Order: sequence, then structure tokens, then C-alpha cells
Amino acid sequence: MRVLIALGGNAMTGPDGSATPQAQRDAIARAMVHVAAVVEAGHEVVLTHGNGPQVGNLLVKNELAAHVVPPVPLDWCGAQTQGTIGFTALDTLEAAFASRGLDHRAAAVVTRTLVDPDDPGFTTPTKPIGRFLPHDQALRLIEHGETWQDRGDKGWRRMVASPEPLEVLDTHTVLTLLAAGYVVVAAGGGGIPVVRLPDGSVQGVEAVIDKDLTAVVLARATGADVLVIATDVEHAVLGYGTGDERPLGRVPLEEMERYAANGEFASGSMGPKVEAALRFVRGGGRRSVITALDRIADALTGDVGTIIESPATATPAAPTPTTPTGR
Repeated sequence: MRVLIALGGNAMTGPDGSATPQAQRDAIARAMVHVAAVVEAGHEVVLTHGNGPQVGNLLVKNELAAHVVPPVPLDWCGAQTQGTIGFTALDTLEAAFASRGLDHRAAAVVTRTLVDPDDPGFTTPTKPIGRFLPHDQALRLIEHGETWQDRGDKGWRRMVASPEPLEVLDTHTVLTLLAAGYVVVAAGGGGIPVVRLPDGSVQGVEAVIDKDLTAVVLARATGADVLVIATDVEHAVLGYGTGDERPLGRVPLEEMERYAANGEFASGSMGPKVEAALRFVRGGGRRSVITALDRIADALTGDVGTIIESPATATPAAPTPTTPTGR
């Protein structure tokens, strides 16, 4: 099968959330061991990833140096983190291949994602990013054209657009590399946000794109059979945070849509992952899986994680696990 694996932010930092260079290298190396297991099983793999902690570090550097050098815009931050995470993923994935005796190659593509310049987010930014700052420090960045919002006792926080991804512009490059036998790392952090200008050229914009939603766009464009969303829990659950938590195993598309419509999945954590999984299957994908990073290889061969299948390919539901293991 052709599989698109979307790695969450937990795969890019240390177990305690540390984002030091060594912690990031170690975390990515651990993640690539599991990716290599999927490749060893004979699947074609496209890999995408989050970049929140890495962009967060760059934003702090922007803030601290704003009185010396102009802040780097978000599209540049996305490109820089794609490069850093990409080459680290290549180094560690090739090492994981070697340890398994696999003769496989990998490549990372600096990837642009097209968004609509008329997306409502550009008029009224709603996505908070970075850390809270006192007003005098936020004002310095406002003077550089950034949008900051007073969040009360916590201070001021930057607000940016989070537009819908429309197209991954570098899909042809990804497909060319897949045809040549490469495992491809692409669309990190949701892709570098760009808009198309009247003359047909593209230009980067200040925005943050949800990486799981871009994963759906890329999965469709590359003809992926399965979308695997790797996170820090083995299942999505119903009733998260209550005494009635129930992990979800294999769930029909229509049933999962009802759970989502009823607000079962938090908007800041599991909600976007479930929405991405639903979009992929709703749009014709065979299967979506949400599960823990260390179970992604098992998820392709058995009843592991939360599995959403299209009605045409659905199999009878397996018994739902009884031990709460996710959110």
C-alpha cells in the first residue's frame, strides 16, 4: 500500500517536551525506527510532520532580536523548520534502514501549500501562536506589522491566520521521488503557506496551516491508500476526561461523523486529527487510522488504533478495547 504518515509534535521533541537540538534529534530518531518498520513491511511511505516547537523557538528569537534585526516571517520559519527537521529525519531514517539491512533511499522536499488569499482568517486572525508577552514587548512586534491581542492577566499573544489548505504545489516532485523508490518527507508543518498572485506567481504569507489537514490534501494528491495520524495515544476516546471514557477501535464513517458533530473531540487536541481522518475517507480514501507512534506498523495489519474505513472497504467491527488509553 501507499501510506501517508502524519507525525505529531510529540515525535519531534523529548518526552518532557524539551526542544533542545539533542532532544529533537533523539526524538526524531525514535520516530524513524517506526517509520522504517512500515517500509520494511513493503509499503510506500510519504511522511509529514508537525513543527510547532521548532517554529516556537524561532519566534522567541524573533522577539529577542526585534530591536536588532527584522523578525523572520512565518513562511520563512516554516521553510527553515522543514529543512532542519527534514535533514534530521533523513539522517536518522537512513540509520534505521541500515540497522534493518534495508537498501532504501529517502528525500526531503521543501514544500509549499496553496491557500486562498480571501480566506476569512486573513481578515480576522484567530490562531494564537508563541508565548505571552507584556505589552511593551508586544508593541515592538506590532510595529513590525504583526497582530497581537490582549489576553488579560497572561499578557499579549500573537494571532495569525490558519487558512484551509487547497493544494500542495510540490506534489509532482513528491510523486517523481516515490516513483524512483524514495521514502519522501514533505509538507512539514502543514507546508509553507503561499497565495497565487494575479500574474500566476506565488508568494509566501503569514499563516499557520494545520498539518493534519494538509496531510489529507497530500494523501489524496499522491494516491495514498491509508492515512495514518500518529499521536501520543493509541485511540481516540468518547467521554474524554469523564468516568465514562470509551476508546474507539474500528468505527464506521457515519458513526464517527456523529461523534464529531456532537463535540466528542476537543478542538485543541484530538478534534483536528479526527476531522482530518474523516476528510480523507469521506473524499474516497480507503482507511484512516489514529494511533500511537509506536503502533503505526501494527495499525496497517491489525485492529490497532481508531480505524475509520470507507463503506466500500469496511470490515466488521472488532471488539472495542475496554481500557481507556487515549483522548
